[in-house]
Amino acid sequence: MAEARPTLGMLHAEARARLAQAGIEDAALDARLLVEHFTKSSRTDALVRPELEIAAPSVSALDEALARRILGMPVHRIMGQREFYGLTLGLSDETLEPRPDTEILVDLVLGEARQEGGEDRPYRILDLGTGSGAIAIALLSALPSACAIGADISEDALATARRNADMNGVGGRFVGLRSDWFSEIEGRFDFIVSNPPYIREHDWKSLSREVRDFDPRKALVGGVDGLDAYRAIAQGCHGHLATGGRVAVEIGYDQKEAVTRVFKACAFRRATAAKDLAGHNRALIFHAEKTP
Repeated sequence: MAEARPTLGMLHAEARARLAQAGIEDAALDARLLVEHFTKSSRTDALVRPELEIAAPSVSALDEALARRILGMPVHRIMGQREFYGLTLGLSDETLEPRPDTEILVDLVLGEARQEGGEDRPYRILDLGTGSGAIAIALLSALPSACAIGADISEDALATARRNADMNGVGGRFVGLRSDWFSEIEGRFDFIVSNPPYIREHDWKSLSREVRDFDPRKALVGGVDGLDAYRAIAQGCHGHLATGGRVAVEIGYDQKEAVTRVFKACAFRRATAAKDLAGHNRALIFHAEKTP
């Protein structure tokens, strides 16, 4: 007699128990996400069809995923994707995992775009250190006439960003370009945006293992004081801003004044600041003191 297959309800219960026993902080949420992903089921399925039998390959894949989570791998890295600004973005080894804090930067830029000329204006956007392409793709999804260049030094990241742009229907307006900041950039842009490395060197070891062990270090650490990337951006963007153009950057929670000083030294003035849901300063927009 054939052995009965595990049911969806059984898998949810087992996954929660395994992660909780291993001390995973968000065991219930992580278990649900992993079960849904690897069994291709939904929350509704878990509620109305807990008796649904799951095939052996899915059970095996889930078992391996739970083992990786117990070893510290973030749940979205295991799944290979993450939701950002209502979009699904693929991840790779050399891309940061996009996080809700970065949505604050997208909101800030969209607010400026809508105030300046509306959503249908053909804005040109440059996303420095594009990684998965999260910022550029989110902006393109909301600005149907805009186009964007996503610049990065990592070919792996650029390949991921291009796939994400295609997957989210904006590939025709997105160009991935290998460039060390502005080294290969030509032309002028209405918005130069970036979530640059801003962690201080001495803070690296204090990061959670999910970040320290699985996000690429070069995309996180911004030198001894965390400001190296901001200096590179502030010093290089004057020659690439269109008239009235803006520079928008994500910052660490305590970097508002330090980053403002970096841009002020390069003849920029801070126009707007935005806070995250925890009340921390998270994104800044700057205008050039003089138009190009």
